[in-house]
Amino acid sequence: MAISKTNKYGTINISLDAIGVVAGNACLNCYGVYCLVNKKQIKDKVFTPLKEGEYSKGVNIEKDKKNDYVVDLYLLLAHGIKIPEILNEVQKKVRYDLEKAFKIKVKQVNVHALDVAK
Repeated sequence: MAISKTNKYGTINISLDAIGVVAGNACLNCYGVYCLVNKKQIKDKVFTPLKEGEYSKGVNIEKDKKNDYVVDLYLLLAHGIKIPEILNEVQKKVRYDLEKAFKIKVKQVNVHALDVAK
């Protein structure tokens, strides 16, 4: 599934992986976020930080029937921070960056703080 945008020049298809990379970059630019982790590692509880090209593995994006998007982020937080404030900032930053970059409606940003980095 991808986003299709049509204008007078033609059609542009944007993959969900590209959206995941933008969301991951926005998340990591927030103070207090240590790293994104692979969403498939949740069962193992052994979290390996994702490298720059792998950010889409730590982001899940779904489109609902109204063409609104729901974004889930899986991350580790830095030690010694106010968690609710950081999570709120991540939600606002990711929503803003996605709506600005892709002109899409982000209905919800769910941040899953899996652990605190020591």
